[in-house]
Amino acid sequence: MSATTGPVPPGRTPPCPVDGRAADAGPDRSPGYRAVFAVPEFRRVFAAHLLSSLGVVVCEIALSVLVFRLTGSPLLSALTFALGLLPYVVGGTLLSAVADRYPARRVLVGCDVLCALAAAGMVPPGTPVGVLLALRCVIAAIAPVFAGTRAATLGEILGEGELFVLGRSVIRIVNQSAQLAGFGAGGLLLAVASPGAVLAFTAGAFAGSALLLRLGTRARPPRDRDRGAGRGTLLGASLGGLRRLLADRRIRALLLLMWLPPAFVVVPEALLIPYADRLGAGPAAAGLLMCGMPVGAVLAESLAGSLLGPRARSRLTFPMGVFAVLPSLGFAAQPSLGWAVLLLVLTGTGISYNFGVDRWFVAAVPEKLLGQAMTLTQAGRMTVMGLAMGAAGLAAEYAPLRVVMPAAGVVGLVCVLAVIAEVRRTRPGPRAPGGLRETEN
Repeated sequence: MSATTGPVPPGRTPPCPVDGRAADAGPDRSPGYRAVFAVPEFRRVFAAHLLSSLGVVVCEIALSVLVFRLTGSPLLSALTFALGLLPYVVGGTLLSAVADRYPARRVLVGCDVLCALAAAGMVPPGTPVGVLLALRCVIAAIAPVFAGTRAATLGEILGEGELFVLGRSVIRIVNQSAQLAGFGAGGLLLAVASPGAVLAFTAGAFAGSALLLRLGTRARPPRDRDRGAGRGTLLGASLGGLRRLLADRRIRALLLLMWLPPAFVVVPEALLIPYADRLGAGPAAAGLLMCGMPVGAVLAESLAGSLLGPRARSRLTFPMGVFAVLPSLGFAAQPSLGWAVLLLVLTGTGISYNFGVDRWFVAAVPEKLLGQAMTLTQAGRMTVMGLAMGAAGLAAEYAPLRVVMPAAGVVGLVCVLAVIAEVRRTRPGPRAPGGLRETEN
């Protein structure tokens, strides 16, 4: 079993990554996660992503603690988490063309090196708080470029069929698991070491990821190979590519389907600390509540990827996208700790709707804009989540939690159903040249 030995040819015909079989195992049978990990190059990408994901989570915790110790300000401490979301819009719009204009390996390694240098800049004692927060913004602005480039590279490593969908699933599992493991590891590290030492670990994690990607992945040419005079500047190419993507009605509909459920799902999550306080629970209970969604997400993602075939997962896309916003309605009853954890676990299971959306999205996007499209996907999702969390906090200043939390479910249900209707209206016809065309169920 070996990785693909050449770049994806024009027309985006899926390569045969494992055992000479097509990347798509058919509508009723899934090759499973084992087939994904049978591709050596993907294993290295997975290991690098695991390292960098843990580094990001540990960085957030350590930096938040460090800022609080330096300033005694809860607001500035909380701002370190917000700065992990909001700068995504900068990298996702102004720098998105990087993912397609330059060789993927060079972009991925460069992003990791820059993040390692930013984390290392936080380590020296006496670093001003303003500098610490600015360096956090640098890491956050780089993140969507890295994520978009990596997602597009998976299409070259695994093909754009079933293995690509499962590869994206593995990345999401790592993201959710990193939250659980990262918060625990960060807490343990801070119990025995200073925040500066923990931030040094973060820098080392980014450096390790860069080394794995440099030595463990193939050099590939950029997807956008236009070298003519009309190529324009990086900023112009980024904005022009975004205009092309957003001008396509199908792509707009799928982007909204990717963005809106997470935006409404995070509203209850953003209010868990005040909700735990309302229950009279301590910090341990608040931590348990925060683990609910990641646990549900990891379970659902793993089970759907292991037990269901491509057709079954596609059929679940719309129902699970709707279901994701429904458990928050249960907070109208002001549930006890146990019931609240259950509602959050159920909310997390809605992440499984991404299987179908990933497949349809990569089919709809032109090959030369795939990296930029994946960057936009990540940047938009994180930005709307950050805005939704801010709006939830603002609403909770004027309305009780038992109103704000279920209101997200009501508004989310209306919005998600409207987007699903638009996705159905824009469904493609028969298979078209240049991409996989699959009709939604």
